[in-house]
Amino acid sequence: MIRRALCIGIDNYGGSSLRGCVSDAERLGDILRRNEDKSPNFDVRLLTAPIGGGNNLVTRATVRVALDDLFNHPADMAFLSFSGHGSENNLGGYLITQDAQQYDDGIPLSEIIEKANQSRVTEIVILIDSCHSGHLGNIPASDNSRAQLKEGLSILTASRGGQVSVEDAGGGVFTSLVVDALDGGAADILGDVSAPSIYSYVEAALGAWQQRPLFKSHVAQLIPIRKCHPAIDVDIIRNLPSIFPLPAEDFSLTPTFENSHLSHNTHNVGVFSQLQALNRVHLVVPVGCSHMYDAAMESRSCRLTPSGRYYWRLAQSGRI
Repeated sequence: MIRRALCIGIDNYGGSSLRGCVSDAERLGDILRRNEDKSPNFDVRLLTAPIGGGNNLVTRATVRVALDDLFNHPADMAFLSFSGHGSENNLGGYLITQDAQQYDDGIPLSEIIEKANQSRVTEIVILIDSCHSGHLGNIPASDNSRAQLKEGLSILTASRGGQVSVEDAGGGVFTSLVVDALDGGAADILGDVSAPSIYSYVEAALGAWQQRPLFKSHVAQLIPIRKCHPAIDVDIIRNLPSIFPLPAEDFSLTPTFENSHLSHNTHNVGVFSQLQALNRVHLVVPVGCSHMYDAAMESRSCRLTPSGRYYWRLAQSGRI
């Protein structure tokens, strides 16, 4: 699969420099390069302007060239991140490059959406950690047509259109949460981290009086951005239909399932080990008692939770 990531971070703005944006880009690039099992993920390009970084400027021209390289060629997924200053005026929001001037603010967010909408990349994720980033995907003030996102495009922004984005502990609060989400915080039971799960993780971590992240998406399928270690052996989930022939029926237990009991049965002990693993990730619960051990010793039963029935259906249809 072809997966490209462009991570832009600008600290050096002269008199209004920032401190954590280059670090944001580098941390995102590091975690996107490989999945948790060290298999290759994204081919990452960094475009950064650290304080004291010399003459390698991140200008409107360099950003536009990099955006064209990211979007203009076919790929399975493209990931764009920007950490730096943002601004707004009556025409919308802007990403501020190092050569921005008054009345010539930088890269219009509407231009980025236009490039993404015209791209031949199948799935695109855009992540913006700047002030006023929530303008991305809004209806342009100069255009009466309705702003639309092409299928396969997802946007995550650090703040709403009129809000600022906060730095803390050497980086953007939003990007720090996104990195933690990609590192497994937003992974589902199978280990997949998707754009909606990142947003859910970030949104829950920010209070009602803090900057509020924004998520906009038009997708027909959820493609993982990063793969982390599953919370349970995937083969156990695949085996759910064998343990529970019908998802709504309880599974009867006896002391023969518990290895410590004198009457234990080797096959039953193996099944019970899988049931205990499913219980640890809340896919199976004992009936009439608190612990799976007690359910076995007291000849009770266990059943699938609603999440367990969901994964049962995936396993039954061969989608895991």
